[in-house]
Amino acid sequence: QVQLVESGGGSVQAGGSLRLSCAASGYTYSRNCMAWFRQAPGKEREGVATIYTTAGRTYYVDSVSGRFTISQDNAKTTVYLQMNSLKPEDTAMYYCAATGPRQSWLPCVPGTDFPYWGQGTQVTVSS
Repeated sequence: QVQLVESGGGSVQAGGSLRLSCAASGYTYSRNCMAWFRQAPGKEREGVATIYTTAGRTYYVDSVSGRFTISQDNAKTTVYLQMNSLKPEDTAMYYCAATGPRQSWLPCVPGTDFPYWGQGTQVTVSS
C-alpha cells in the first residue's frame, strides 16, 4: 500500500523558514515524479515544485522560485521542501504527491497525473 506522509508544517512569521518532509513507502522509489502542491482556503490547488527522482530534475512555480528548494534523500525515500523567505501568501495546506515509475522523457510538472497523495501539512505565515 502506497503511503505518503508529510511533516514539518507549522506557524512562522514572514521572512522565516520551514522544511517540509514527505516520507514515501509501499512502492518503488525510482524514476518517479514527486511534487509538492498547496491549497489555501477558497483557492484552487497549486503545484509548487516537482522533482524527477532519478535525474534530480526540478521545476518550480514562479511565485516560489528562488525561495523554495525541493530535494530528496534516496536512501530514506523522502522528498523535502525547504521554504525560505516565507510570505503570508504562502499560507496553505501543503500536500505531497507522487507517480509510479515513469520514463525520463515524460514531463514532471504540476500538470502530471499524480495517483498518490499525502494527507497534507499546514503552513501558516503571519505578517
